[in-house]
Amino acid sequence: MIQWKPSGNTVPRMKIPYALPFIGNEEIMEVVSSIRSNWLSRGPKTQEFEQSFAEYVESPYAVGLNSCTAGLHLAHMVLGIGAGDEVITSPYTFIATANTIVHCGAKPVFVDIDPVTMNLDPNLLEQAITPRTKAIIPVHFAGFPCEMDQIQAIARKYNLKIIEDAAHAVHTKYKNRCVGNIGDITCFSFYATKNLSTGEGGMITTADEGIADKLRMMSLHGLSKNAWNRYTEKGSWYYEVEYPGFKYNMTDIQASFGVVQLQKMGMMQALREKAASMYTEAFAKLDGLILPYDAPEHRHAWHLYVVRIDEKQLRVNRNELIELLKEAGIGTSVHFIPVTNHPYYLRQGYNPLDYPHAVKAYQAAISLPLYPGMTVEQIEYVIETFTSLLSQYRR
Repeated sequence: MIQWKPSGNTVPRMKIPYALPFIGNEEIMEVVSSIRSNWLSRGPKTQEFEQSFAEYVESPYAVGLNSCTAGLHLAHMVLGIGAGDEVITSPYTFIATANTIVHCGAKPVFVDIDPVTMNLDPNLLEQAITPRTKAIIPVHFAGFPCEMDQIQAIARKYNLKIIEDAAHAVHTKYKNRCVGNIGDITCFSFYATKNLSTGEGGMITTADEGIADKLRMMSLHGLSKNAWNRYTEKGSWYYEVEYPGFKYNMTDIQASFGVVQLQKMGMMQALREKAASMYTEAFAKLDGLILPYDAPEHRHAWHLYVVRIDEKQLRVNRNELIELLKEAGIGTSVHFIPVTNHPYYLRQGYNPLDYPHAVKAYQAAISLPLYPGMTVEQIEYVIETFTSLLSQYRR
């Protein structure tokens, strides 16, 4: 029988969740301040957060939204992607990346991942391009950047747009450029466990003023620019609808949370990097384990720390190892179940066997706990327990 065999106590020494948000009194007070101001929906705090975030990622324009999913959907809409079009992306991503393509009436076209970086393999891109291709969505998996020079060169060659899925990539840099000022449109997530959180929320950045203006309109029912301030002293009750938009805007309550989180990014990232470096140093000499890829010319955001195990060297499989870690009090996750493995996409005719690197990565991947609030003792416990299990169940 497979079971966890602790050294010493018969119960876990501690309980460590897979992820936790990093919230202090500063965020609470800023949210309270917004509530007391009576601006609860989009207002001055959202504008402040948009401006601060744009500066942080060195982008001219930023538009606050209620989720990254909303951002991906709007990105397709403002670029005119629709029925009959194709959009290329990675199968190794959260389902929202592909679903938003479908929501616009377009067809997702998947390109397998690089088995080293776990990002979309740019060497496979050109063979996936057809006359119907309109855009490429690189997904910066776990916070490590895609090979953007190569992707941009291909996009220029075929006159394609680039929509970056940067849900994991707040703080990521590709060479000397921040993710957020590289592609035509970049979509960020501020979900509860992301590097920067607003509970729920997202942001789009772009260097194109026309795209930014249209995104703002589309995120608020398609109301004309003059209607955004209709409840301020300078506003008017009159409004016009320029496009059939959506209710995707960020609120000032979310934005007030984000303003403080952004001020703490340097500290929060340093804590993530410390945990990741402790993991890497401890696991580097273990056989049968592939560690997350990093490269000195880029800046890894360390949203996730994903290891991949070689089941041929162990007497347990990945799922059993996850259960053993759970028994030891350690929460984990799996990133990701490939899009093409899900029932809806199977029914559309996609075959997971066409993306062997994505399937192999999924079958081997375990995301270990990684968040700013982890103590050194907690990190050391994860290292000790994980190392012990690999040793205990080695063939």
